[in-house]
Amino acid sequence: MCTGLSKLLELVEYKLKEAISREPTLLVMVVGVPNVGKSALINNIHRIASSRFPVQGKMKRATVGPLPGVTQDIAGFKIAHQPSIYVLDTPGVLVPSIPDIETGLKLALAGSIKDSVVGEDRISQYLLAVLNTRGTPFHWKNSNNRRMEGIQYEAEEKVDYSLKNLRPSRRKLPTKSHVLYVEDLVTEVQCALYSTLSEFNGNMEDESDLEVLIEQQFEALQKALKIPNKGCEARLMVSKKFLTLFRTGKLGPFILDDVPEANPLS
Repeated sequence: MCTGLSKLLELVEYKLKEAISREPTLLVMVVGVPNVGKSALINNIHRIASSRFPVQGKMKRATVGPLPGVTQDIAGFKIAHQPSIYVLDTPGVLVPSIPDIETGLKLALAGSIKDSVVGEDRISQYLLAVLNTRGTPFHWKNSNNRRMEGIQYEAEEKVDYSLKNLRPSRRKLPTKSHVLYVEDLVTEVQCALYSTLSEFNGNMEDESDLEVLIEQQFEALQKALKIPNKGCEARLMVSKKFLTLFRTGKLGPFILDDVPEANPLS
């Protein structure tokens, strides 16, 4: 579990105890933009409550999924008894209008807007622009040097694996061969982006130069992801697989907003 979520759950636990000391019955509503983990948060609140307070029978769990729109209606869950704690899960909400294009692209990249609204190709272009301008492939090289230098692992069995299997599900756990397959695939993708960026001689702040680099990276990603040349269809497949790796955390944790640097203590 990431540090941010752990701290959030600690705060939730503290607030639950604080509120319960005053109220015999507690009603909690979780509200936020689509696809940010509201239902997953509710399930974790359920876990906290069930470990601290008595429960009656088997409790329902909120349905989660990788795409926006899984939660269609407001759903109520009783997660504890004595004291009674109820949680309301709500469909994702967005502001009526998105203030600028970049905000819309960030929401689309995070999965808060359906891909079909913006287009996987455009979302992938934005992701590549973010990675390039931040120099992320160079960070990959420094932090994962041994694998990016070409060390590969032999699978113990023939792997028939789809990136769709990276999505959260209740299926059986992946085998060691599957794990190594994904690790090698991620390394191939990282190497492809590192190589193209390290050979780039243009100006990163020039839109035309950046577009040329991104086109080169799409070609490199197609080879890394082993997608046969099928024109527009190949471009769409590259975009979908690349976005899946990003959204499932295989390319590492990211904050899309610019975080201001903390002022050093005087």
